[in-house]
Amino acid sequence: MFSEPLILTICLFVVLLVLLLGGVWIGFTLFGVGIAGLLLYPSNLPPSMSIWDKIGGLMANSVWNSMNSWALTALPLFILMGEILFRTSISTKLLNGLVPGLSAIPGRLLHINVFACSLFAAVSGSSAATTATVGKITLDELSERGYDRSLAIGSLAGAGTLGFLIPPSLIMIIYGVLSDSSIGKLFIAGIVPGILLALMYTIYIIIQAKLKPGIVPDSTETYSFAQKMAALKELFPVMLLVVLVLGGIYMGVTTPTEAAAMGVVGALGLAAAYRCLNWENFREALMSAVQTTGMICLIISGAAFLSQVVGFIGIASGISSYIASLNASPYVLLIVLGFMYLLLGMILDGISIVVMTLPIVLPIIVAAGFDPLWFGIFLVIMVELSQITPPVGFSLFVIQGIANVPISEIIKATVPFFLIMILMVIILSIFPELVLYLPNVMVGK
Repeated sequence: MFSEPLILTICLFVVLLVLLLGGVWIGFTLFGVGIAGLLLYPSNLPPSMSIWDKIGGLMANSVWNSMNSWALTALPLFILMGEILFRTSISTKLLNGLVPGLSAIPGRLLHINVFACSLFAAVSGSSAATTATVGKITLDELSERGYDRSLAIGSLAGAGTLGFLIPPSLIMIIYGVLSDSSIGKLFIAGIVPGILLALMYTIYIIIQAKLKPGIVPDSTETYSFAQKMAALKELFPVMLLVVLVLGGIYMGVTTPTEAAAMGVVGALGLAAAYRCLNWENFREALMSAVQTTGMICLIISGAAFLSQVVGFIGIASGISSYIASLNASPYVLLIVLGFMYLLLGMILDGISIVVMTLPIVLPIIVAAGFDPLWFGIFLVIMVELSQITPPVGFSLFVIQGIANVPISEIIKATVPFFLIMILMVIILSIFPELVLYLPNVMVGK
């Protein structure tokens, strides 16, 4: 027999699909689903106000709380940095510098999204910032060079989620605080899974390039070792910029927001040094950064409102409690939790998923014999999956705003990378030492 939270969840999914199929913007769709949830289940709200006053007050509160964040200012700054690199010739120099080094690998520049996202994830710690910034630089360049756009989009969606797994990661910090786990150990525990996941993406691209040669443009160019070394000078300025941003964060000199500001200044300096900065492309970079940031902030606001509504009407806690009542075996429990997180990932942002479910789920996991440190990485990957889970995968709509292609095309391109992440979860479940060995050796048990 279906529980009340599950029935309510199904109703909200129906509203969600109707709005999305009707062409409503995703941000407004999330607000609409939240309003529908409160109208369907208003009993948990204060009785002293009318329903619309309650909805208005809750909406204002959630939007203000989600946007009133100093850490969030890193997002537009990182996007502006990417826009400056994209609008000037620096992004082309970056790709030109990578061409000789990647020329011998099947798939060649299709690997650039995996490489760039892995690197940028270590700078921003944000999936949205990673996807938006790298996508602005690479997608059009790859299309102009004749690479398969579908695989380029899919690899961007998959690799963009590494912002949650590769430290510094906001999700890991939140999990560490809520679970009383060592944040240092969590950061170290994410290293091997992060590298392994990036490697799996690379292997998939190599296999696709072997099976479908047409996805990579024909090229008879070969490069000597000397030419490959010479090409590094094209990469050096950008790598210096990355080291500047990364170094400030890891040395504790700057916050991510301050590092992002330094990145913008550095990108402007490089553009000026290359004499490719003018008022026209600077204005375009500013306008595009504002548009992309506005799109992402609208989605964040809608997700925050919906998350608060879900908390009020008890969907997340209800589903978690229902799973706890099943008394299933450990791995069956893990499978059920996996499906639950996939379900919640379709309607909630990652932080909300962690905050809402962890107080109930963690005691169940510990009682079942799983290590909280291992479960933290499992949960991070499930949150990554939520970023590319249709119909409301956050990264899907970020890419749609960049690539200007139908969401159905993006979902189709993302499916193989979604399945790779599922495979990653299975591998970590079978071999938990992939998560636990490094932090135990480096930090101690």
